[in-house]
Amino acid sequence: MATDYDEVRSDVKESQDRSLEALQSANAPDANSVVRELDESDALDDTMTPGGEFVAEELIVQVIPQAEDEFKCYSCFLVRHRSQLAREKNGHSYCVECEG
Repeated sequence: MATDYDEVRSDVKESQDRSLEALQSANAPDANSVVRELDESDALDDTMTPGGEFVAEELIVQVIPQAEDEFKCYSCFLVRHRSQLAREKNGHSYCVECEG
């Protein structure tokens, strides 16, 4: 008797059917519920945290001007020490990490 090796075996077919049924019966969120949740989260005020607490903190940051021995890398925009200067081209400075 000839055997068709391209035919799907019965045990594999049953396993695939069970997997499909399990996926279909899973309690997955539909698109409408996801959109509804996103709209609800967007409706929160910017000053409120998800726990409902008000945040009334004022942050004060001291800005230190760039020193004479520092430069700002044109690629990563970080202020670095002059010893990390790799090259200068067209008036722009590049650090060793961005050139490496």
